[in-house]
Amino acid sequence: MTGFALDPEQEQECERLRALATERLRPLAEKGEPGRVNRPLLAALGEHGLLERVFAAGALELCLLRESLAYGCTEAETALALQGLGAHPVLRAGSPEQCARWLPGVRAGRTVAAFALSEPGAGSDAAALALAARPVAGGAGGGWRLTGEKRWISNAPEADFYTVFARTGEGPGARGVSAFLVPADRPGLGGEALDMLSPHAIGALTFDGVPVGPEDLLGEPGGGFRVAMDTLNRFRPSVGAFAVGMARAALDATLAHTAHRAAFGGVLGDLQAVAHRVAEMATRTEAARLLVYAAAAAYDADSGSPDVPRRAAMAKLLATESAQYVVDHAVQLHGAVALQRGHLLEHLYREVRAPRIYEGASEVQRTIIARSLYAQHASAEQHAPAEVDR
Repeated sequence: MTGFALDPEQEQECERLRALATERLRPLAEKGEPGRVNRPLLAALGEHGLLERVFAAGALELCLLRESLAYGCTEAETALALQGLGAHPVLRAGSPEQCARWLPGVRAGRTVAAFALSEPGAGSDAAALALAARPVAGGAGGGWRLTGEKRWISNAPEADFYTVFARTGEGPGARGVSAFLVPADRPGLGGEALDMLSPHAIGALTFDGVPVGPEDLLGEPGGGFRVAMDTLNRFRPSVGAFAVGMARAALDATLAHTAHRAAFGGVLGDLQAVAHRVAEMATRTEAARLLVYAAAAAYDADSGSPDVPRRAAMAKLLATESAQYVVDHAVQLHGAVALQRGHLLEHLYREVRAPRIYEGASEVQRTIIARSLYAQHASAEQHAPAEVDR
């Protein structure tokens, strides 16, 4: 890829994925029950090798994968992304035993993973987690008991295992958070589904003294915040890609509609107000796409660079806000037909709202960006040569 223009092979692969999503995956999605995990859809993602690619792909390839699937079937894209989000901490920080036990099933679409970070009082502020991991007799060597609640967890309460972040208290704030792999059948773990706008499963989890041991840790005690942030930095640009895929679908639908819809002796697209709005939709979509690709390329070049969190935040912020704008204006230009149940834009209108909140709300992304900019400015001032009096 040069200048963030896709090469012919990438374009062909994206087209293949859009067709696969439309022709093979969307029918499975339509048979699923809203608010429930669609296991046949997950199995199909595994059969087509798409879940394997979530773990093997670089950040840019992951973005192209998510954007292409989102264009043709948002449910397939979301199912794929949630598998990656829930299992990425296992891949990066899990023991060989944990990886061998859980990841093959995730890749095949047989095992459902979930990322359990948010709580009723701690959503985007991961350092404010309250779920308590209290040591049992014998200290950390004897394990912990998890007590508290998680909320707004995708794939809950139907997942087969959860990546759970809890406060073990090695230090204040972020330094006292650890990550655990918790199987769904662990005693004391309960859950309920939440009736949300999103079509996929979202639920709450309760932890009533759930036992976890050193073998359930992902990484080191007190290292959970780093595991969470590494996962979010990896996936935030691709959340932007999901948004870009929805925006491109809405834009294409709008072009088709306004090019043929009769209005005032011509077609809608002949009206300057309509044409200018479509131009704005296209410009915002393209700007978001380029920023997403740039953030992904930066991650692939050096995932540990201090610029990566800022670039990821910028990509997610611009792409999700732009997609909201594009879908909203697409509905407006279509009129009442776009509000009918089953219409593409009615579906996208419901889907496009949540990405501005999850994996860090837009306000949090702005905070990340601003802090990074001011830190960079302070560092530049500190290392600038002193002025010499003349």
